Amino acid sequence: MIELAATFDEQFASIAPIFVYLLAGGIVFAQTAFLPAFFLPGSSVLFSAGLVASTGKDVGIFNVAMVIFMAASSGNQVGFALGRKIGRPLLDKYKDPRILKVVARSETFYKRNGWWSVFAARFIPWVRTFVPTIAGASKMNYYSFSSANVIGALVWGVGITLAGYYTATLPWVETWTYSIAGITIIASIIFALVDYLRHRQQRPHTS
Repeated sequence: MIELAATFDEQFASIAPIFVYLLAGGIVFAQTAFLPAFFLPGSSVLFSAGLVASTGKDVGIFNVAMVIFMAASSGNQVGFALGRKIGRPLLDKYKDPRILKVVARSETFYKRNGWWSVFAARFIPWVRTFVPTIAGASKMNYYSFSSANVIGALVWGVGITLAGYYTATLPWVETWTYSIAGITIIASIIFALVDYLRHRQQRPHTS
Protein backbone atom coordinates (compact mmCIF):
# COMPACT_ATOMS: atom_id res chain seq x y z
CA MET A 1 0.00 0.00 0.00
CA ILE A 2 2.67 2.49 1.02
CA GLU A 3 4.74 1.67 -2.08
CA LEU A 4 1.76 2.40 -4.35
CA ALA A 5 0.95 5.56 -2.41
CA ALA A 6 4.53 6.73 -2.83
CA THR A 7 4.05 6.93 -6.61
CA PHE A 8 1.06 9.25 -6.15
CA ASP A 9 3.00 11.11 -3.48
CA GLU A 10 5.70 12.00 -6.01
CA GLN A 11 3.11 13.16 -8.54
CA PHE A 12 1.13 15.21 -6.03
CA ALA A 13 4.28 16.82 -4.64
CA SER A 14 5.19 18.22 -8.06
CA ILE A 15 1.95 20.14 -8.67
CA ALA A 16 0.33 23.22 -7.13
CA PRO A 17 -1.76 22.68 -3.95
CA ILE A 18 -5.03 23.59 -5.67
CA PHE A 19 -4.47 20.80 -8.19
CA VAL A 20 -3.72 18.35 -5.38
CA TYR A 21 -7.14 19.12 -3.90
CA LEU A 22 -8.86 18.93 -7.28
CA LEU A 23 -7.13 15.74 -8.36
CA ALA A 24 -7.60 13.88 -5.08
CA GLY A 25 -11.19 15.05 -4.72
CA GLY A 26 -12.00 14.35 -8.35
CA ILE A 27 -10.66 10.80 -8.25
CA VAL A 28 -12.50 9.97 -5.02
CA PHE A 29 -15.75 11.52 -6.27
CA ALA A 30 -15.64 9.75 -9.63
CA GLN A 31 -14.81 6.36 -8.12
CA THR A 32 -17.68 6.54 -5.65
CA ALA A 33 -20.25 8.05 -8.04
CA PHE A 34 -19.88 6.48 -11.48
CA LEU A 35 -19.74 2.77 -12.29
CA PRO A 36 -17.23 3.08 -15.20
CA ALA A 37 -14.74 4.66 -12.75
CA PHE A 38 -14.47 1.53 -10.60
CA PHE A 39 -10.86 0.98 -11.75
CA LEU A 40 -9.59 4.28 -10.32
CA PRO A 41 -7.33 4.15 -7.26
CA GLY A 42 -9.01 4.95 -3.97
CA SER A 43 -7.25 4.32 -0.68
CA SER A 44 -3.81 4.87 -2.21
CA VAL A 45 -4.86 8.37 -3.32
CA LEU A 46 -6.09 9.19 0.19
CA PHE A 47 -2.90 7.91 1.76
CA SER A 48 -0.63 9.77 -0.64
CA ALA A 49 -2.59 13.01 -0.14
CA GLY A 50 -1.89 12.67 3.56
CA LEU A 51 1.78 12.00 2.86
CA VAL A 52 2.04 15.17 0.78
CA ALA A 53 0.36 17.21 3.54
CA SER A 54 2.89 15.84 6.05
CA THR A 55 5.80 17.37 4.14
CA GLY A 56 4.89 20.79 5.51
CA LYS A 57 4.40 22.34 2.08
CA ASP A 58 1.37 24.37 1.01
CA VAL A 59 -1.04 21.40 1.11
CA GLY A 60 -2.87 21.59 4.44
CA ILE A 61 -4.07 18.41 6.11
CA PHE A 62 -7.35 20.01 7.20
CA ASN A 63 -8.09 21.25 3.69
CA VAL A 64 -7.27 17.99 1.95
CA ALA A 65 -9.21 15.95 4.53
CA MET A 66 -12.27 18.16 4.07
CA VAL A 67 -12.05 17.95 0.28
CA ILE A 68 -11.83 14.16 0.42
CA PHE A 69 -14.70 13.91 2.90
CA MET A 70 -16.93 16.09 0.71
CA ALA A 71 -15.95 14.16 -2.43
CA ALA A 72 -16.52 10.75 -0.84
CA SER A 73 -19.89 11.61 0.69
CA SER A 74 -21.25 13.47 -2.34
CA GLY A 75 -19.95 10.77 -4.70
CA ASN A 76 -21.93 8.09 -2.88
CA GLN A 77 -25.01 10.31 -2.91
CA VAL A 78 -24.74 10.68 -6.68
CA GLY A 79 -24.29 6.92 -7.12
CA PHE A 80 -27.35 6.28 -4.95
CA ALA A 81 -29.42 8.81 -6.91
CA LEU A 82 -28.38 7.27 -10.24
CA GLY A 83 -29.42 3.86 -9.01
CA ARG A 84 -32.76 5.13 -7.74
CA LYS A 85 -33.66 7.40 -10.66
CA ILE A 86 -32.15 5.52 -13.61
CA GLY A 87 -31.23 1.99 -12.53
CA ARG A 88 -34.52 1.09 -10.88
CA PRO A 89 -36.78 2.27 -13.74
CA LEU A 90 -34.68 0.18 -16.14
CA LEU A 91 -35.06 -2.90 -13.95
CA ASP A 92 -38.81 -2.34 -13.62
CA LYS A 93 -39.17 -2.58 -17.40
CA TYR A 94 -38.13 -6.23 -17.34
CA LYS A 95 -40.79 -8.76 -16.45
CA ASP A 96 -38.46 -11.74 -16.43
CA PRO A 97 -39.20 -13.74 -13.23
CA ARG A 98 -35.50 -14.30 -12.64
CA ILE A 99 -34.77 -10.58 -12.68
CA LEU A 100 -37.76 -9.86 -10.45
CA LYS A 101 -36.49 -12.47 -8.01
CA VAL A 102 -33.02 -10.93 -7.91
CA VAL A 103 -34.49 -7.47 -7.36
CA ALA A 104 -36.67 -8.75 -4.52
CA ARG A 105 -33.70 -10.42 -2.85
CA SER A 106 -31.63 -7.26 -3.22
CA GLU A 107 -34.39 -5.17 -1.64
CA THR A 108 -34.61 -7.57 1.29
CA PHE A 109 -30.84 -7.60 1.75
CA TYR A 110 -30.49 -3.81 1.78
CA LYS A 111 -33.47 -3.46 4.07
CA ARG A 112 -31.82 -5.75 6.63
CA ASN A 113 -28.10 -5.20 6.09
CA GLY A 114 -27.84 -2.07 3.97
CA TRP A 115 -26.25 0.15 6.60
CA TRP A 116 -23.31 -2.15 7.27
CA SER A 117 -22.94 -2.97 3.58
CA VAL A 118 -22.64 0.70 2.59
CA PHE A 119 -20.20 1.38 5.42
CA ALA A 120 -17.98 -1.68 4.90
CA ALA A 121 -17.90 -1.23 1.11
CA ARG A 122 -15.81 1.91 1.61
CA PHE A 123 -12.81 -0.24 2.44
CA ILE A 124 -13.13 -2.68 -0.46
CA PRO A 125 -11.80 -1.68 -3.92
CA TRP A 126 -14.36 -1.84 -6.73
CA VAL A 127 -17.14 -2.75 -4.29
CA ARG A 128 -17.28 0.84 -3.02
CA THR A 129 -18.20 1.91 -6.56
CA PHE A 130 -21.10 -0.49 -7.10
CA VAL A 131 -22.77 -0.61 -3.67
CA PRO A 132 -24.28 2.94 -3.66
CA THR A 133 -25.87 2.43 -7.08
CA ILE A 134 -27.22 -1.01 -6.16
CA ALA A 135 -28.53 0.38 -2.87
CA GLY A 136 -30.38 3.10 -4.78
CA ALA A 137 -31.83 0.64 -7.27
CA SER A 138 -32.89 -1.59 -4.36
CA LYS A 139 -34.81 1.28 -2.77
CA MET A 140 -32.74 1.27 0.41
CA ASN A 141 -34.03 3.72 3.01
CA TYR A 142 -32.47 7.07 2.15
CA TYR A 143 -31.80 8.16 5.73
CA SER A 144 -30.15 4.86 6.58
CA PHE A 145 -28.01 5.12 3.46
CA SER A 146 -27.06 8.72 4.20
CA SER A 147 -25.92 8.01 7.75
CA ALA A 148 -23.80 5.05 6.60
CA ASN A 149 -22.46 7.18 3.76
CA VAL A 150 -21.38 10.09 5.98
CA ILE A 151 -19.83 7.90 8.68
CA GLY A 152 -18.08 5.80 6.04
CA ALA A 153 -16.71 8.91 4.32
CA LEU A 154 -15.39 10.11 7.68
CA VAL A 155 -13.80 6.84 8.80
CA TRP A 156 -12.47 5.78 5.39
CA GLY A 157 -11.80 9.08 3.65
CA VAL A 158 -10.56 11.22 6.52
CA GLY A 159 -9.16 8.26 8.48
CA ILE A 160 -6.84 6.97 5.73
CA THR A 161 -5.81 10.51 4.80
CA LEU A 162 -4.78 11.13 8.41
CA ALA A 163 -3.01 7.76 8.44
CA GLY A 164 -0.89 8.92 5.51
CA TYR A 165 -0.23 12.22 7.28
CA TYR A 166 0.98 10.61 10.51
CA THR A 167 2.81 7.64 8.97
CA ALA A 168 5.84 9.86 8.28
CA THR A 169 6.42 10.21 12.02
CA LEU A 170 4.45 7.25 13.39
CA PRO A 171 4.98 4.22 11.10
CA TRP A 172 2.68 2.01 13.19
CA VAL A 173 -0.32 4.17 12.23
CA GLU A 174 -0.67 2.53 8.80
CA THR A 175 -0.71 -0.98 10.28
CA TRP A 176 -3.35 -0.11 12.83
CA THR A 177 -5.49 1.73 10.27
CA TYR A 178 -5.79 -1.27 7.97
CA SER A 179 -6.16 -3.68 10.88
CA ILE A 180 -9.20 -1.72 12.05
CA ALA A 181 -10.54 -1.65 8.49
CA GLY A 182 -10.12 -5.41 8.20
CA ILE A 183 -11.88 -6.02 11.51
CA THR A 184 -14.74 -3.76 10.40
CA ILE A 185 -15.20 -5.67 7.14
CA ILE A 186 -15.09 -9.08 8.85
CA ALA A 187 -17.54 -7.94 11.54
CA SER A 188 -19.92 -6.63 8.87
CA ILE A 189 -19.80 -9.93 6.97
CA ILE A 190 -20.42 -11.93 10.15
CA PHE A 191 -23.32 -9.65 11.10
CA ALA A 192 -24.93 -10.06 7.67
CA LEU A 193 -24.43 -13.84 7.73
CA VAL A 194 -25.92 -14.22 11.21
CA ASP A 195 -28.89 -12.06 10.24
CA TYR A 196 -29.43 -14.11 7.07
CA LEU A 197 -29.33 -17.42 8.97
CA ARG A 198 -31.67 -16.08 11.64
CA HIS A 199 -34.28 -15.03 9.07
CA ARG A 200 -33.87 -18.30 7.20
CA GLN A 201 -34.64 -20.27 10.35
CA GLN A 202 -37.75 -18.18 10.94
CA ARG A 203 -39.23 -18.90 7.48
CA PRO A 204 -40.81 -22.29 8.28
CA HIS A 205 -42.58 -20.77 11.30
CA THR A 206 -44.01 -17.89 9.28
CA SER A 207 -45.21 -19.95 6.32
